[in-house]
Amino acid sequence: NVSGGLDAAPDWIQMHTELAREGYAWVGVSAQIVGIEGGGAFDLPLKTIDPERYGELSHPGDSFSYDIFSQAAQAVRNPVSLDPLEGLAVERIYAVGQSQSAFRLTTYYNAVHPTVAAFDGFIIHSRGNGAAGISQEPQVVQPAPENTFTRTDQPEPVIVLQTETDVFILESIAVRQPDSANYRLWEVAGSAHSDVYTTTKGPEDRGDDSEVADVISNSAARPPFIDCAKPVNDGPGHWLAKAAVHALDDWVRNGVSAPAAPLLALNASGDSFALDNLGNTQGGIRTPYVDAPVAALSGEGQPADSVFCGLFGTTALFEDATMAMLYPTQDSYINAIDTATDSAVSAGFLRPADAELIKSRARSSGIGGDVFGIGGGAVFPLGGAGSGVQLDSAR
Repeated sequence: NVSGGLDAAPDWIQMHTELAREGYAWVGVSAQIVGIEGGGAFDLPLKTIDPERYGELSHPGDSFSYDIFSQAAQAVRNPVSLDPLEGLAVERIYAVGQSQSAFRLTTYYNAVHPTVAAFDGFIIHSRGNGAAGISQEPQVVQPAPENTFTRTDQPEPVIVLQTETDVFILESIAVRQPDSANYRLWEVAGSAHSDVYTTTKGPEDRGDDSEVADVISNSAARPPFIDCAKPVNDGPGHWLAKAAVHALDDWVRNGVSAPAAPLLALNASGDSFALDNLGNTQGGIRTPYVDAPVAALSGEGQPADSVFCGLFGTTALFEDATMAMLYPTQDSYINAIDTATDSAVSAGFLRPADAELIKSRARSSGIGGDVFGIGGGAVFPLGGAGSGVQLDSAR
C-alpha cells in the first residue's frame, strides 16, 4: 500500500500472528510506482530507504501494476533460476490488498484474474465504492465504473472485509452486494480503516501477549507523523483480518465456505449507522469490543478536514459510572467477555488462539467493581478487548 508515499504493509501487520503460527509464507509485492520511485505524503520510496539495493529499479507506471502482481505470483509458484521460497512447495497462493491496494485488487479480480488465474483466493480489505483504472497515464486512461461491484462468476473465492469507515466515508455502501457461492461481504462493527493496532501495537505484537487486547485512548495515530484531534480507533479490525485468512484457506483447501455475516445496521433514513445505547454500531460482525465493551468505538468521528485522521475513526472510553453499571463485579465482566468471545469463535469470526488472549486479559484487567487507574495521578478506566487503558501524555 503506497497511500502514505512509502511501501507499507498494513495487511501483514494485521495478519502476521495468524500467518506465523499457522505456517504461511508472506510475500510483499512492490507493485505501484510510488513505492519504488517516490511521491505522496511522506515520500519514502524504496530507492530512498535503501539505494544500494533498490537504486537501479525502474518502474514503468501503475498501468503495469497488475502484471507485476501476476508475475510475482508466477515467480513464487513456478520459479526459474531464483527461487524466492528456497525450495518450499507452493500449495495455494492468496492475494490480499488493503485500502488503495484494495481498489487495485478489485480491478485485478474483476478484469485481470480471469485471464491469468494466478491466485487461488482473495481478500479485498477496506475498499470504497470505486476501483482503480485498468490503465492510467502515461498510457491511455481506462477508468473503472464509478460504482464497481465484485464479479461473482469466478471459481476462486473472495472475501471483502470492510470497516465502518469504508461504508460511508469511502462510500462502499453503494456497492453492497449479496453473498454468492464464491463471494462473502464482512462488515465489522467497531472497526476503522486504520487503527492503533496497525500503526502502533501490531509491529511489536508477537502473538503471545494478552495486553494487546487492551483498548487504549491515544490520539497519536502514527507517531511522529500523524497526530489526531481525538483518540483514534482501537477496535477489533486485526482479529477479523486473521479470521478472514483462516476462513479463506478453509474455503480453498477444504471447500468449507466462509461464514456469512450480517451487514452493519443503518438508521431509518439509511444515511448513518444505527447505534446502541452505549454508542456502538449495531449489526455487522460482533466481537467482545462491541458486545462486552469498555468504549464507544467508531470508524468515523474525526474532523472532516483531516485527510489521514479521518480514516482512523475514534475511541471514547466509558466513564467510571458507566463501567460500574455495566460490570458491577469482576465476574460479571469476565462472563460478558467469555460469552461474547465464545460467540465470535463459534461464528467463525475470531480465531481460538486470539480468543484465549482476549479472555486471559479480561481476567487480569482489574475490571469489575472498583475501577483502578494509572498515569499522572488521574483515574482512568482499565479494560481488555474489552479492556482499556487511557494513556497520559507522557506515554
